[in-house]
Amino acid sequence: MPRINSPAELEKIRKEILSKRDPDKLCITLCSGTACHATGSKEVALAIERELEKQRLRVKVDFRRTGCHGFCEKGPIVIIFPDEICYLQVTPEDVPDIFSQTLKEKKVVDRLLYIDPTTGEKVIHESDIPFYKNQTRLVFGANQKIDPTSVEDYLAIGGYQALAKALFGMTPEQVIQEVKEAELRGRGGGGFPAGIKWEFARNAPGEPKYVVVNCDEGDPGAYMDRSLMEGNPYGVLEGLLIGAYAIGAHEGYVYVRQEYPLAVENLGIAIGHAEEYGLLGKDILGSGFDFNIQVHRGAGAFVCGEETALLMSLEGKAGEPRPRPPYPAVKGLWDKPTNINNVETWATVPLIINKGAGFFTSIGTEGSKGTKIFSLVGKIANTGLVEVPMGITLRDIIFKIGGGIPGGKQFKAVQTGGPSGGCIPEEQLDLEVGFDELTRAGSMMGSGGMIVMDEDTCMVDVARYFINFLTDESCGKCLPCREGLRQMHKILTNITEGKGKEGDIELLEVLSETAVEASLCALGKTAPNPFLSTLRYFRDEYEAHIRDKRCVALSCKELISYYIDPDRCQACMICLKKCPVEAIDGSKKKIHIIDQEKCTKCNTCFEVCPSKFDAVRKISGEPVPPPVSEEARMIIKK
Repeated sequence: MPRINSPAELEKIRKEILSKRDPDKLCITLCSGTACHATGSKEVALAIERELEKQRLRVKVDFRRTGCHGFCEKGPIVIIFPDEICYLQVTPEDVPDIFSQTLKEKKVVDRLLYIDPTTGEKVIHESDIPFYKNQTRLVFGANQKIDPTSVEDYLAIGGYQALAKALFGMTPEQVIQEVKEAELRGRGGGGFPAGIKWEFARNAPGEPKYVVVNCDEGDPGAYMDRSLMEGNPYGVLEGLLIGAYAIGAHEGYVYVRQEYPLAVENLGIAIGHAEEYGLLGKDILGSGFDFNIQVHRGAGAFVCGEETALLMSLEGKAGEPRPRPPYPAVKGLWDKPTNINNVETWATVPLIINKGAGFFTSIGTEGSKGTKIFSLVGKIANTGLVEVPMGITLRDIIFKIGGGIPGGKQFKAVQTGGPSGGCIPEEQLDLEVGFDELTRAGSMMGSGGMIVMDEDTCMVDVARYFINFLTDESCGKCLPCREGLRQMHKILTNITEGKGKEGDIELLEVLSETAVEASLCALGKTAPNPFLSTLRYFRDEYEAHIRDKRCVALSCKELISYYIDPDRCQACMICLKKCPVEAIDGSKKKIHIIDQEKCTKCNTCFEVCPSKFDAVRKISGEPVPPPVSEEARMIIKK
């Protein structure tokens, strides 16, 4: 493709690409994000390639490896267009049947279809699967339509139209005003209005100015930015170019976690294409606007998600936060005005420029506009990435999209906002999802992590886990965060081990207040949220741990014991054989017992005991029943 020197040439090339594409032609798309790679997507792709050659269908059938489709629980995912037939958990062995039955005979392969757990019916089309049909995929939707290594695919769906519109139809001030009127708030954490942030950077004295993509995403279980960068790096680049034009920056950086090799690879390809076609570099689209991008791979420090620590890392220094003010918009990278937004924020910008601020503000709540991508994980039937309109309730996300809690368990809480977020209980399930709404509930939006917990989850241990994570990830620069979190973790560990004492809760509250008020950066200021939110909604669990030495959820190892109910044991010997420390005594005709001194509380016996017997029991805060007599152990009830 030749260099594109004007919007007219861009549209001409787009029409040429579309003229060569038959919308009715068979096209196989295969999800090829990192999650599907882990479940065999590469092997499925090789099988499809072999079958295309074997059946001599290269001309009649297109094959496109796309980015993440979101339904990671069911990958690898194959969709056959134009009929949108969706096959889940496809293996290489399934590929010949897909070709022989679907492509040739126009029949569906029943075993690969989604089965609706509520109705038992098989669902053929992807858009009819409850996981998808309850979403609004404005930003993430392009992932399933394009090959992330093909700029032609991106151009075919309208790529770079927004950039051309901004460069030739809007002044920088008008672009900023459009983003301000759209009320776009940063999708990476605090939710600061993006347009205002851009305006600060544009008006700040000093040259050069810089723009930065934050793809450091370090929240456990969160991978929204990674999947966007892997599946549609062109959209991120286009948003960055528009922002750079508006701010007056001619140089930008993409800061990517070291653990994201596929995102870096696809981004590098997209940058190469953009440079080759005149969409990046000097005189972009013949507009006179110059812009260059460098990719920087971070070492994986969680604190580098905080923008000032990220800037320190970009400068080649230790990733530690700087005092604010001055803010990066005024004094950022190398002390020059710098604007930082995360991947999702930049990827949303072309949508706003193309469709207008009014379209964007028509979606959402009063203080939170547009859509948001969440990473839905934990004790939930359908895990994956979901894009929903702001204002949707937690209940709808968890039960309509997520499919509810598996195994007949009860919902207990959902943790939003990553390690620094909070846990929201069942009575708040009808809470509308928005920046302000989540903050009032004691949590936060964060970058979009959403971890679902069931009745078997100990909320004290949840707080301990996240405080431990943040203790390890603290840069150690300021004392309230470095020492305060360490002490909080020590106290919470003692509580979960049955060593808690009166006054621990009050001490944790004091340490939390100190960290919130005196920490240097957002990591320390928000770190107490896991404790504060669980205390707010589950104080009874803290009190039970401390006063009764009892774990309500039967989760904390030091506070639980296992025993075998003699009235239910059928001497099947499964638990005896599976016990890794030989703590169980019994035989085919002898009721089993657990040696409490040998038991390491690994939970194996509880997991392997057949549900029809339900003989292994867990207790907490009460004595273990004495073992039955040898004579009674020989009596096996039928």
